[in-house]
Amino acid sequence: MAFRGPVDLDELNRLSRGTLIEHLGIVFTAAGGDWLQATMPVEGFTRQPYGLLHGGASVVLAETLGSSAGNLCLDTTRQQAVGLEINANHLRAVREGVVTGTARAVHVGRSTQVWDIRIEDGRGRASCVSRLTLAVVPVAPPAA
Repeated sequence: MAFRGPVDLDELNRLSRGTLIEHLGIVFTAAGGDWLQATMPVEGFTRQPYGLLHGGASVVLAETLGSSAGNLCLDTTRQQAVGLEINANHLRAVREGVVTGTARAVHVGRSTQVWDIRIEDGRGRASCVSRLTLAVVPVAPPAA
């Protein structure tokens, strides 16, 4: 089990209010001991001009899932996980519906974490696979 405790999906969705996550319609929907899942609609604001799901929107979903999952492994009063590197392979075009992303831990270490994120269309076919590396850093003290 990678996470420090039970995952509160309502809390994750509450923390997303007023952010890019909410703007893109990303909603956390399920979690296990070392995986986290969320959905994102394929609509006007997540499409590119040719009517396909924008690759950048897929990367936002991947980074959102990996970073959120990474922070669930930490005492966030002392440390936080921040993106260090992300890559994505776009495998299948998606024109409509909802995509579902699932982040799974590959490595959860003291100073880095690695997460695999698979994004699937409504028929369960992979549309994007991504790998996210996170740096684990101390929480900065509040600004004076």
